[in-house]
Amino acid sequence: MDVQALTDYFHRYGAIVIFIIVFLEYMNMPGFPSGLIMPLAGIWAAKGNIGFVTVLILSVIAGICGSWVLYLVGRYGGELVLQKYVKKFPKHKPIIEKTIERIRTKGYLGICVGKLIPVLRTIISIPAGVLKVNFIGYTIASTVGIIIWNLALVGAGYFFGETALRILA
Repeated sequence: MDVQALTDYFHRYGAIVIFIIVFLEYMNMPGFPSGLIMPLAGIWAAKGNIGFVTVLILSVIAGICGSWVLYLVGRYGGELVLQKYVKKFPKHKPIIEKTIERIRTKGYLGICVGKLIPVLRTIISIPAGVLKVNFIGYTIASTVGIIIWNLALVGAGYFFGETALRILA
């Protein structure tokens, strides 16, 4: 999905597109990179089409919901899900193994920090579910990490996006 297509979706369908695309991105769906989506949402907010706080809240809620889906998949699909995932994405096996170890040793802090690391930020939900991390604790730790990540990216788009687009054009 390119910048123009996302911009067209934002203009055509409004805030619901932000929610849907961020939700899919947090479910680790290919083609929805947060480094592109969230700054564009910030640019859209800067143009006055939607408020900055609204974009941030929508993106955080979508991120939490997407993370819950993967957490529940991990919790109820367990090892089978991880085996199929690693078979499909073999390069992610070391990341998943490190993630499981990080959750075991660091707990909620590991989940929160994991939400700030590209690739790991979406994958971490499955091992957290497999390890049956307390759902409320998982949600709180995830929410803190999601707020920080989304604030940085949406904020970058809001404050610097128009300049970046002019430079790239």
